[in-house]
Amino acid sequence: MAEQLNILIVDDEEIIRNELAEYLQNNNFNVFLAEASTEALEVLKANRVDVVFLDIRLPGINGLELLKIIKMEYPEKEVIMISGHGEMQSVIEAMRSGACDYLPKPFSLTEVISAIERTRRFIDLNNRLKEVENSFNLFKDNIRKELGQGFIAQSQAMKKVSELVSKVAKSDPTNVLIMGESGTGKELVARAIHYMSPRKDHYFYAVNSSAITETLFESEFFGHTKGSFTGANENKTGWFEVANKGTLFLDEIGDLPLSLQTKFLRVLEERKISRVGGTQEIGIDVRIIAATNQDLEKLTEEKQFRLDLYHRLSAFIIHIPPLRERKEDIPLLINYFIDDFSKKMNKKITRIDKEVVDTLIDYSFPGNVRELRNMLERAIILSEGDRLVADDFQFDKISKKISRTNNNLEVLDLEILERNAIIKAIHQSNFNKSAAAKLLNISFQALDRRIKKYHLVFEKRLG
Repeated sequence: MAEQLNILIVDDEEIIRNELAEYLQNNNFNVFLAEASTEALEVLKANRVDVVFLDIRLPGINGLELLKIIKMEYPEKEVIMISGHGEMQSVIEAMRSGACDYLPKPFSLTEVISAIERTRRFIDLNNRLKEVENSFNLFKDNIRKELGQGFIAQSQAMKKVSELVSKVAKSDPTNVLIMGESGTGKELVARAIHYMSPRKDHYFYAVNSSAITETLFESEFFGHTKGSFTGANENKTGWFEVANKGTLFLDEIGDLPLSLQTKFLRVLEERKISRVGGTQEIGIDVRIIAATNQDLEKLTEEKQFRLDLYHRLSAFIIHIPPLRERKEDIPLLINYFIDDFSKKMNKKITRIDKEVVDTLIDYSFPGNVRELRNMLERAIILSEGDRLVADDFQFDKISKKISRTNNNLEVLDLEILERNAIIKAIHQSNFNKSAAAKLLNISFQALDRRIKKYHLVFEKRLG
C-alpha cells in the first residue's frame, strides 16, 4: 500500500481551496490549507508536507516567488503549479525553477489525482536514486578504506610507492607492472591506480593468471558465441570486454604459460579481440596492470617469459618493499587493523602491550602485511579485554621463526640490522630518543644521524 501523502493547497480563491481539499480528503490524503504565501511558509515550517498545490497568482508574495523560496528552504518538497488562462510563460518559468507539474484552470478532479500520481512516481524515483547514491557512496567509502591499508606508512619506501601510484594513475593508459612478495598488497596498489585514474567509473577486473589453463584461456579472456563448442549454451562476454574502458588486473603474471603469453601479447599489440566461434573483431580499450612475486627479467633470460611481453607490461614498474624492510610501518599498521577489526567485531580494544609490539617488530613477516593482518584479526577474536596481550597471539610459533632468523644473522645486511635495532629501541623507549640512544649505547647525536641516514620518521601511536 502506498504511503499516505500530506498535501498543502495554497490558493487565495476559497471555493477552489475548499473543493480541492474536500476531494483530496475523501481520497485519503492529509490536507493543509493556506490562502497566502506567509501562511503557507508557516504550515511548511510546522508540518511534514510532501506535495504543494501552488497557485501562480497570490496576494503579496506571488506563486513564482514562493516556489523559489520553497525549493531553496525545502528542496525535497514537490510543487504542482495551478495556472490560469494566458499564464503559460509563468508556467515555463515555474518548471525551470523546480516545479514538477502544473494544472491549468479550469481543471477536473480526475486531473488532480493524475497529477498527484505522477508526482508520487517522481518522489518514489527520487527516493530510489538517493538509495542508489547512498549505496554507491558507501561502496566508495569502503573502497577508499580498503585501499587505505596499502598506504598506511611513514617509511620513505612506501611514501615513494604512493607518489608513483599518484603519477601513473594520471598517465592513462600506460601499462603498469607491480612487483613484490606475496602479501605486500599488490592488488591494493592496482586498485588504487584504477580508482585514482580517469577509468574509475568503469570496471576493475582481477584475474589470477596462475589459474588460467590453455583450454579456458580464449573463452575466458575473449568470450564465446553460443554453440561454438560443447557446453557453450549461450553467448559469453570475455574479461577483455568486461573490463573495456576500465582496468584488467593480472595477478601472478609470471605463471602464465608461454603458449598463452603469445596470444596475450597479440591482443596488447592489436587492441582488438574476436570471441571464440565469432567472426566480428571487437575493439578494446583496457589498461593492463600486471603483478608478480617473481623476477620476470630472470624468467626472460631462462626463456620462461617472453621478452617482448615483458617490455609491453613493464612500461611503468612499481616495487613494493616487504614488511621486514619497513619495520617503522608496523606500529601504524597494528593500530589501523586494531581499529578496523574492533569496529567490525563490536569490541572496544584501545591498547596493545608494548612487549607485543616489540615482538612483532622483531618478526620477519614472510607473509608480509597479509600475515600481520591475519595475526591481529585472530588476536582480536580471542581478546577478552580492552587491550591485546601476548596470550592473544601464537608467539610460540613466531619465537621459533625469530630464533631461526637470528641463527642466520651473518647473511643479513648490517645496515638492515642497524636500522631495525633503531626502530625497536625507539618503540621500547616510548619514542624518547634520549632513552633509545642509551638502550643502543650510542650518543644522542649518533642516533639522530642514523635516523636521518635511514630516513626514519616516528609518530607516537597507540600501544
